[in-house]
Amino acid sequence: MRSIRYREAVREAIAEEMERDDSVVLLGEEVGHYQGAYKVTEGLLERFGERRIVDTPIAEAGFAGIGIGAALVGLRPIVEFMTWNFSFVAFDQIVQNAAKIFQMSGGTVKVPIVFRGPNGAARQVAAQHSHAVEPFYASVPGLLVVAPSIPRDAKGLLKSAIRDDNPVIFLEGETLYAIRGEVPDPSADELIPLGVARVAREGSDVTVVAWGRPYHTAMEAAERLAADGIACEVIDPRTIRPLDEETIVRSVRKTHRCVVVHEHWPYGGPGAEIVDRIQREAFDDLDAPVLRVSSLDVPMPYAAHLEERVLPSVERVVEAVRRVCYR
Repeated sequence: MRSIRYREAVREAIAEEMERDDSVVLLGEEVGHYQGAYKVTEGLLERFGERRIVDTPIAEAGFAGIGIGAALVGLRPIVEFMTWNFSFVAFDQIVQNAAKIFQMSGGTVKVPIVFRGPNGAARQVAAQHSHAVEPFYASVPGLLVVAPSIPRDAKGLLKSAIRDDNPVIFLEGETLYAIRGEVPDPSADELIPLGVARVAREGSDVTVVAWGRPYHTAMEAAERLAADGIACEVIDPRTIRPLDEETIVRSVRKTHRCVVVHEHWPYGGPGAEIVDRIQREAFDDLDAPVLRVSSLDVPMPYAAHLEERVLPSVERVVEAVRRVCYR
């Protein structure tokens, strides 16, 4: 095990899969000569050459479509969006083509493609560039949606996503690229299966479900609450679709309370889906309503102090946990 940054974990996953399988290619804006907008793809052009690391024009619908076409003829493309809100320009390609071709071909045509890039709010990039896109893509049958919170999961899940025969939406928290974490040596070739949650912290009083950047907010809140005698069990779903319902429900049946923390807006989305599944599968075990802590229901402000007010905070998570614990 060694400590590396999140961006390095993503880079290692791409490089190792490209070394393992010649059909893996990477395309997107500035992934090659510029070394990636967030330096995730640094060094890959020199290592693999321009036939496999392809700089594209600023035309998301175009290069998303090229990636889907490449997947249909035997390649395993990784398509990088400079930020996930740019994928809205390619929404038709992702939803109408990538997600549906397998089913509409009667299972005869696979689409092994990974769409990846930074997701969620960054630091003062305002409403146009601060979307958490899980609600859009998790609602589409045919797409897998992955949202790793730590470097080890980012690497292991991306390797699994590249090897999967389905289109995968891979969401990398925009403010997570610099965080460090323990990751196995490359020789381990660790794969983390899609659809399996991680129990990040054991607890007995309340289950807190969180992924991406809010996972770290939840872990900090759990530390603060532990000082007051409240033991939080923190569950990181890691994969939003398919969702590991069993792990979440099992935890809620143990703690009898739950708070879901997510960065997307409160109306609908995976947060609401998790609450619905808990109330259906563990209603008789609940001692309090399931609460959510989300971003506020507004476009993201540019001002730093307002952005902090909009995003889920440690204080809001602590308050929600106290409410369900009647403390």
